[in-house]
Order: sequence, then C-alpha cells, then structure tokens
Amino acid sequence: MSETTSTKKEEKLPLNWRRALPSNNSNAEENLVPEREVFGLIPRGFNPEDYLRVADIHMFKEPHEINKQQHHTDQYYSPKLIVRRGQLFQIQIDFNRPYKPGTDKFWLEYLIGRYPQQNKGTYIPVLVGDELNPGEWGAKITHKENNSIRLSIMSSASCIVGKFRLYVAVWTPFGILRTVRNSETDTYILFNPWSQQDTVFLDDEKEREEYVLNDVGVIFHGDVNDIKLRSWSYGQFEENILDACLFLMDKAELELSGRGNPVKICRVASAVINSRDDSGVIAGSWDNTYTYGVAPSAWTGSVDILLEYYSSKQPVRYGQCWVFAGVFNTFLRCLGIPARVITNYSSAHDNNANLQLDLFLDEEGKVDTKTTKDSIWNYHCWNEAWMSRPDLPVGFGGWQVVDGTPQETSDGMYRCGPASVQAIKHGHICFQFDAPFVFAEVNSDIVYSRMEKSGAQVIEKIDMTHIGKLIVTKEIGGDGMMDITEEYKFQEGSDEERLALETAVMYGVKKQITQDTVYHPQTDVDMDFQVQKAILGSDFKVTITFKNKSHNYYSATTYLSGNIVFYTGVMKSEFKKHTFSVTLEPSSSSTFDVVIKSSEYLSELLDQASFHFFVTARINETGKILAMQKATVLEIPTLHIKTQGETVAGREMSVIVEFTNPLKQTLENVTLRLEGPSVLRTMKKDFRQIPANSTLIWEVKCTPKRPGLRKLIASLNCDALRHVYGSFST
Repeated sequence: MSETTSTKKEEKLPLNWRRALPSNNSNAEENLVPEREVFGLIPRGFNPEDYLRVADIHMFKEPHEINKQQHHTDQYYSPKLIVRRGQLFQIQIDFNRPYKPGTDKFWLEYLIGRYPQQNKGTYIPVLVGDELNPGEWGAKITHKENNSIRLSIMSSASCIVGKFRLYVAVWTPFGILRTVRNSETDTYILFNPWSQQDTVFLDDEKEREEYVLNDVGVIFHGDVNDIKLRSWSYGQFEENILDACLFLMDKAELELSGRGNPVKICRVASAVINSRDDSGVIAGSWDNTYTYGVAPSAWTGSVDILLEYYSSKQPVRYGQCWVFAGVFNTFLRCLGIPARVITNYSSAHDNNANLQLDLFLDEEGKVDTKTTKDSIWNYHCWNEAWMSRPDLPVGFGGWQVVDGTPQETSDGMYRCGPASVQAIKHGHICFQFDAPFVFAEVNSDIVYSRMEKSGAQVIEKIDMTHIGKLIVTKEIGGDGMMDITEEYKFQEGSDEERLALETAVMYGVKKQITQDTVYHPQTDVDMDFQVQKAILGSDFKVTITFKNKSHNYYSATTYLSGNIVFYTGVMKSEFKKHTFSVTLEPSSSSTFDVVIKSSEYLSELLDQASFHFFVTARINETGKILAMQKATVLEIPTLHIKTQGETVAGREMSVIVEFTNPLKQTLENVTLRLEGPSVLRTMKKDFRQIPANSTLIWEVKCTPKRPGLRKLIASLNCDALRHVYGSFST
C-alpha cells in the first residue's frame, strides 16, 4: 500500500471512530447553533408557529434585582447577568401561549466557546424537573402566570468560569426549535466563595468582603526598618474589566474545560501577567529607564493597565513587583477567587534555591561584586489565592502563593505557584508548584565568605535571621498592617523551625556549607550599625557601634560602603567610601558616626530612594572579619488630597490635590495621576515645572456613581522624584 493511500485511509477512520475537534481555548469565539434541528423529513403543512415558542427572556440582571443582589455581583459595571456557580438564580420566560406541562417540553442550553461538548462541560443542557440538587445543574419552575413561567436554576459548583451563551430549546414531534442568538441573555458564571461546595469557599464573611469584594487596597513597600504603604485601586468591578480578565485566559490558551479549576487558572495567570515569554500583560523594567512607557511608580491601580492590554493586545510598559501583584489581585478577585497582596521584607532571590545567599568578600573585606550573584530584595510583593488543593494531601489547602513577577522559569515559563503556604511553613516543598523557590525567598541564610591565598574558602559569618524578616499584608477592614510571618515559618531558632528545615532538606533542598570551607566566627567583638532616618534631600548619619567583650586591646580597620541600589538589591553605583581605624578597649563599647551628605547621593538617586550600606571591619590582631549590611529608604514627600462638596452619588464634587516640592531643584516634566473606583476614572495632568519649595494645586470635578465610602488615590512622577503618593477616603 502506498503512503498516500495509507494517509487517506487514516483520515477516513480517525482514532476511536470519532472526529477530533480543535482545541477549545477561547471564550470569545462562538459556533453557529441551528434554530431548527429536524429529525427527518418535514411533513407538508408543518408550521413552527403552531408549537410553543419563546417570545422573550427576562434575566433579572439589574444591580438592584434578585440575582446580582444574592450573588454579590451588584457592583460589576456590566449590563449582563453575572452569577456565582453552585447557587440558585432566576430567569423568566415568556411564551407565545400558556405553558402546558403535560404536552410541552423545553430545556435550557448553556454553551461556551466554539466547539461545545457535553463531556467537556462546554455544552450544558439543563432539564426542567421537580427537584434541584445542590451544586448540580438543574432547573425548576417556581411560578406560572398567563404565558410566563419563572425558573429557578442551579449551576454546578465546579462548572467552568466564563461567559456562557443561553438558548432555550423546544421539542416538537418533527424537530427542535431554538431561540435565536441573543447577547442580552449571555450569562457570566464566576467562582463562589460563599458556596461550601466550591473549591474557593471561604467561611468568614468579613474575609470575603475584604478578599473578594474590596476594590481598593494597600500595598506595603520600603524597608523592614522603615515600612511604607501606598493605596492601590484594584477596580475589579469597573466596566470591561471582567471581559479583560477572561481575555487573559484566552491569551494563555487555557482549555475551556480547565477553567473551573482555580489551580490551573492561577498557574497560567502567573505566566500571562508578565510579558517575558508570552507577550503577557506587563513588561517589567528594573533599570530606572522607562522610555516610551509609564514608570512603575506612577500607576495608581490596575484598571488602566488591564484595559490598555485588552485593547492593544500588546504588553503595557512598565511594571515592577507591586504592579504585577496589584494586577494579579484584580484578576483573581474579579473571577471570584479570594486574594490578597503579600510583602516579604528582605526577600531572597536565590538562583539555585539552596537556601543560601552567598556574599563573597575580597581580601580587604569588601563585597566582591564579580563573584556575588545572589541578591536580597528590600521587599518583594506576591499574591496569595485561597482555594482547596485536591491535587495535594489533606491539609495543604487554604492560602496559596502565586507570583506574576518574572524571576525564574517554572516548567519552561516565567511563573510561580500556586504553592501551599502551609507546605512552605512545614518544609513539605515536594508538593507542586514551585514551593522550593518560595521557601528560599523566606528562609535562606546569608553566608559571608572569602577566599584565602591558599584556595581555602573561609566563612566569616552566617546570618540565619535576615531573610524573610517580616511578611505582611493589609488588615481586614482597615488600612493597617497585618503580620503573617508565622504563617510562612516558625519562630527563628525554634525546634519547629529546625524540623521544617530538616524536612525541606529531606525533600531535596540543599542547605549545607561546602565541605572545603572553614568557619571560625569572631566571638570577642560584636559590631552593629544604625542609619538615621532622613528626608529626601537632607544630610544624615550612619552610626557604627563596636562592643569588645574580651580583656584584650584590639584595633580594627573599618570600611563603610554606601550604594545606590534598586529595591531588588542590585547595585547601581557606590556613592560613599569611607575607611577609618578604631581602637577597641577591653570590655567596652565604642561608637563612630559617618556623615552622608545630600550632595553625595542626590545626582545618583533611583526610584525608591533606596540605599544599601555595607560595613566590614578587620580585627588587626586576629585577622578576623566582621561584616554587616543594611538597607534604608529615605522619607519621600506625600501628596495631599481633599474634597469640596458632599460626596453624594450623582452630584458633582471637587477633588483638590496639593504638592510642595521639598528639593533644592526645580522638578521638570511632572505627571499627576488621580483615580477612585466608582468616583472617577483615571485622570492625568502634566506640569512642565515645579520650582523648588513651591506648591502645586490641581482641582478636578467629578460625580460619584455610587453612595458609600470610597477612596481617591493619586501619584506624582518625574525623573527626579518618584513614589510620591497620596490617598483620601471620601
């Protein structure tokens, strides 16, 4: 048999005698559904008008009506019906005549995607019966009046999340008659944290209000010793945001049949939120140049980013970790998955996840930047999503780490998670996905070592407590900080923490010192230093303290290095070098100040006014080296927001933004942004110059759409000054 003939035969007889359908991975695409589906030959005289016909369908989709009220979807700015799965909703069907239960037969059909199949959950026939089973598809007539019936419909608690098309099919002896395609009856089905049968069920109403329904939040940044916060507008209910979020799953080519699984959705979303390998939503930039884009610090929320991406289909420039986390949070809450933004202070970026950040020193005790590859981020933001994990053993459900910031690849793509927080805490890092990487972010050791001329590697110090110093999120119902460090790890040095580390080692994470190393820590002398808190543009000092615990006289050669760093811990430039000698008397403490002048750092300063100080001291009599590092952030001025007039829905009010330039230089090409969910869409205004010590005033008129407490968020951005924020609750 020739090859050609063989191929033709395979085409005629496909596998399992079934025609293979193309992948169904687009919610936006549709198939043509026949209005008539005949059973055979149509007899002469057949008239469809003689049978039951649908005249109209009422979806009860207004915000004040029963469906959106009961399903907690009344805040979505959408004219379509939006419900949550596994929960009853109502529709009304008007027929051309009274419905006769004995002879008339009809059913509902919900379709999603271009190639609907019942076994894939993309074609759902819903039969009308007498009883409804919780969490299973079904419909029941609850009221009949004249030509109308009201149906109570139950959706499956595990059904696909997305936009379904609705048809009503009527049976006749000669075929099926369907309603015409009508976009007005489209139905969005979302995850349901209020349903015990849903995998994202959350049993605390205040937590549901915070982690699903709150459309503004607070993101913490700065440094562990100088914590700062900024407001962020998630805007998950704003117009077209739901469609934009569904588009992200289309962009990620997630099979529709998998869109009922929050684990799969989080996995693909963590990749598509960044643009590294799939032209996803946000292009990251960490080099302080934001040409042809928006500086990450200028964004005030997620709405502009998602709508721009939904419209252009091109990555939006630019983002850093809190931007990725803010947009990811919007995506998750919009679909109904409880979510929150997490900040980990002193976050390790350990390329090989060996729980060890290696800082190599040269012969003089300075950090060797050529051989030191690991970095410590001042802070790093990621997300947690709440869900059960049926793919893992019992006990590892609940909060899961998901991270859209592109750091390392996972299964060939830049993504991270979902990783069980409970598994991370107990060291069970064998469970998917990416638990070793997250475990290293919060639990690494810093190892200071230097190479001797003999080739031996000498470890000068091991710091087991610096990494993952503090892990926080926004408190429930307020803008304060909630410490969740103990959700990720046991208290440092406790028996439980040691056991978790040993468990992690058992599951394949190496936490060990190279065999060819020597560790003789300095015990006679302790060193510490403090950085004075200061306002941007002012001088400040670094105070170094030595404590000689021995009965010996020592002298020490001390070196202070001051560096301008990105918040990721990557150094841009060294702006301060200072070497001095000290004499340490027995059983005493000595303090030394090093002054940092504004003229030394202002011209080199980066986005977040972030410094990294590294102090090393060599004890001349013993040759031992003391080493310590600390990051610090200068105080950046804030924007002041106030309102004039009552904050009443439908009535115009004024918002006034004020800013005083604190620097000794003129700010040029300044951009102000202002937004507030349900109050005003993002507004921008450019100012050519703001002279030194002068005050800028910007007044905006707006009309709130909804009653109740709302938040206004503003940012100021220019090349010389970034991360200037302000917020105001109306």
